[in-house]
Amino acid sequence: MMESSSLWMAISRLAEIEAREISREEWEKKLNDVKIRKEDMNKLVMNFLVTEGYADCAEKFRMESGTELDTDIATVRDRMAVKKAVESGNVEFAIQKVNDLHPKILDANPKLFFHLQQQRLIELIRDGNLEEALKFAQEELAPRGEENKSFLEELEKTLALLAFEDVSNCPVRDLMGISQRQKTASEVYAAILASQGHEKDPKLPSLLKMLICAQDQLDKKIAYPRIKEFSSSLPDDPAV
Repeated sequence: MMESSSLWMAISRLAEIEAREISREEWEKKLNDVKIRKEDMNKLVMNFLVTEGYADCAEKFRMESGTELDTDIATVRDRMAVKKAVESGNVEFAIQKVNDLHPKILDANPKLFFHLQQQRLIELIRDGNLEEALKFAQEELAPRGEENKSFLEELEKTLALLAFEDVSNCPVRDLMGISQRQKTASEVYAAILASQGHEKDPKLPSLLKMLICAQDQLDKKIAYPRIKEFSSSLPDDPAV
């Protein structure tokens, strides 16, 4: 996209400097010589909001900046609803929602479907429905484990939770943590993004990584006002 290439050209131009010390005034002049269109910056912000699922913010930003959305805002809300459902443990609703929105996603991605079913099993164990959990594992997950060795290993690991009255003493207790829900939620969210033709990661963090890389290269050549606190974006004076 144009906004990405424009910013990368700006970052690259800063690296084309002879080895010497640059004052803050000279550095700011060089930065001001690099022209980046406001429209490109707005597109980067919109890309971040849409990709990360901030539907309300994206809609407000569209109205305030005039930056057009490249997707229906309803699709942003739908995929966030799926993600939040998994994060809250409501996996059945999440699966139903995915099937309603994108029927082919789970059929085309058996690993994702297994992980969602695995999360359902974990939630049954969390709620103390041990008999139902064992039945669910036998009927829904065991057949998939027979077809895939890695699935079987993950199933066995999950069923180990049943062997402990106090799950906090279980070697695989991390499966009961919020991080496991978030991991599964992120996986299904990325799959929905891909089905909608979106990259799974927003462009802005990638450009920030490029900036950090460019600064690392510049550190080997010159002393300049380096940005250390990216939250403020204010450069420090060159190190003497």
